[in-house]
Amino acid sequence: MKVIHQMLFAASLALFATCQPVKLLHDDSSAQFFGIPQYDLDAESSFQKLVDQEQRQYLGHPTTVLLDDQKTVLVVYPRGHGKGAILYKKSEDGGKTWSERLPTPENWATSLETPTIYQIKTQVGGRRLLLFSGLYPIRLAISDDNGYHWTPLKAIGNFGGIVAMASLEVLKDGSLMALFHDDGRFIREKGAGERRFRVYKTLSSDDGKTWSEPIEILSDPILHLCEPGSVRSPDGRQIALLLRENSRKAPSQIVFSADEGKTWSQPRALPLALTGDRHAIKYLKDGRLFIAFRDMAEGSPTKGDWVAWVGTYQDLVAGKKGQLRFRIKDNKNQWDAAYPGVEVFPDGRVLTITYGHWTKGEEPYILAVHLPAKLLFGRKKSK
Repeated sequence: MKVIHQMLFAASLALFATCQPVKLLHDDSSAQFFGIPQYDLDAESSFQKLVDQEQRQYLGHPTTVLLDDQKTVLVVYPRGHGKGAILYKKSEDGGKTWSERLPTPENWATSLETPTIYQIKTQVGGRRLLLFSGLYPIRLAISDDNGYHWTPLKAIGNFGGIVAMASLEVLKDGSLMALFHDDGRFIREKGAGERRFRVYKTLSSDDGKTWSEPIEILSDPILHLCEPGSVRSPDGRQIALLLRENSRKAPSQIVFSADEGKTWSQPRALPLALTGDRHAIKYLKDGRLFIAFRDMAEGSPTKGDWVAWVGTYQDLVAGKKGQLRFRIKDNKNQWDAAYPGVEVFPDGRVLTITYGHWTKGEEPYILAVHLPAKLLFGRKKSK
């Protein structure tokens, strides 16, 4: 497998050398800073599709889900900065064109935070969509018909949290583990008293209908760990969490669990190439990882921009720099952008969607970027 990855990586670099107008950053400063190649897709307008924009209105923080037909993509996002009415759109052609804003339950207008959406397989073999809205209390809406109809938002318990749910994993016993964080303000109705960042899990054994009391899994006396992005190892034996470090005193961090989230390793710094906020993680068709996020590495030439990292799960385990990075889009703001959704299609194409200040002087809006398979894997060999 390692040899295959090396061959594919070499093919990708060969393609970059001959394929125009995709290019290295002009001064190669990012490649030198991170120690791996970084390719600039900002000007590649043919890769970009507008999802939603509203004059003089902030649109932000989308998350996505790809349905089983491998064509339909759902996206949800707030009409505002991290809060506001939940807006909902659909693409039935893999993100090439987008519907108008779709009808939603009335109380979705009361959302106080960034919505997140997931699809799960129920224990009786059906499909269910779960949509969460955070702060106090964390609320949930459910659809059992591919998003045509939704329940209103309803509290899942007497607890709250920030960026709920940042990630969700199906455990080996069929239960669900959802992960979020809080800084002491929203975990209970009147707060917890102590202001300290903590990462929590909550469990469901009935396909997301009901959830356990939150269980703290991680905190640090110095680091502000939050926004856990989860990924399971290729052999299924381990779960990794990539974490934002909100005090900006250290790089992003990573922890591992080998017992389905019961216990976790001590936090360890990620390479600068992966330092940023709100990591969205998917496996590519060749087994490598594609991780999109907001670059927040101190001193980075692309700090604040929408970027993506490509490497292997073993790179995460070993603390290696990875194979390559993309600057997907230049954010015309020092930091406010890029809570991304990522979807991978059967042909190898990657669709990633997020918000940002993409046009100077205008409010943030939602943009989709399509990365062709040949950009990631190189040319196919002739028969």
